Order: sequence, then structure tokens, then C-alpha cells
Amino acid sequence: MRKLVLFMHVSLDGYASDSNGGLGWIPYNEEFEKYAEEIVAEVGVPVYGRTTYRMMESYWPTVLDDPNASRHDMEHAKWLQDVKKIVISGTMDKVEWNNTMLIKDNIAEEIKVLKEQPGKNLVIFGSPGAAKTLLKLGLIDEFLLTICPVVLGGGKSVFDGDGEKIRLKLLSSRTLKSGIIAARYELEK
Repeated sequence: MRKLVLFMHVSLDGYASDSNGGLGWIPYNEEFEKYAEEIVAEVGVPVYGRTTYRMMESYWPTVLDDPNASRHDMEHAKWLQDVKKIVISGTMDKVEWNNTMLIKDNIAEEIKVLKEQPGKNLVIFGSPGAAKTLLKLGLIDEFLLTICPVVLGGGKSVFDGDGEKIRLKLLSSRTLKSGIIAARYELEK
């Protein structure tokens, strides 16, 4: 059975984006790019919320026509074009990006069906709103958090809200030269 894994960059104080929705605080470099490639190699189906999906859909297909795109970006754009993608949104009525499935209703049932299919894991990329919904539904099996060495003081978090305690078990961690802590957790049983 496949797992649903949350892959999210978070600040030291737990925010997934700054107060303007920006991600410029993430120290992205070659080492971090290689780490992200390792994560993408584990992905069978990327999962997005509406906002992240729209950002991805507006950017990555344009890379395929960019003669100046890096090898890494071109390979990632080709992968995204071909891979089955899921977008979770209660407000969208249709999706147009190649190979994309919209889950608007019956989220828990739809995700459970996808988890039972053979293949690599379903991975939520960022998407704090969708991740929060999936977390409340008890569907997330693992958390891959890149904890960045910055305190934002505000922004959007997947872990704020109803005060319910979630206990996690650390499976692995490593520190990148930029100070990012890459940690993998599973729900404690």
C-alpha cells in the first residue's frame, strides 16, 4: 500500500510561507536541489492544493519551451508533464494540465483508493491548506520537513489551528550545509 507523504519547507517557527505567501526565505542551493531530487525519485503521484497547483501549472509547462532551461529544470518539467497529478480543491471546477485529476468531494475516500493502488507514494508538495485538510482527515502517513534556519514571525502554517496533538516518530534526519534540517517522521502509533 502506498503512503501519503507531506513534503513541506517550514521556518523554524513552523510557517510554510511568509505573510505574503512567499518562499524566498528558503535557502535553495545545489545541495538542496540534490536533496529535492532524492525526494522526487520517491514520488508516484504529486498532490497539490489549488494555489500550489496553479503556480506549478503556470510555470513548469513553460520550461519545456525554454532553450535556456537548465538540465535539472528540463528533466523536472518533463516528469511533471507526464506524471499523474492530483489537485485537491473544493472551489475549482476543472483542471487542464496534462494528466491531472481533480478531487473536489469525498477526499478521504478518493485518497484511500489511490493509496491502495500499486506504485510509488503520493506526495503533497507544500500546499498548506490541502495538507491541513488531509491531516485532519487522518490521511498523512509521513512528514518530510525541511526545517529552514529562519524565524518568519508569521505566515501560513499547516500545523496551526484546532489544538489537536499529533505525535510523530523521527525516522531519519540530516543537516545540510545551509543549515536546513531535513527530517522524516511518521505518525506515532
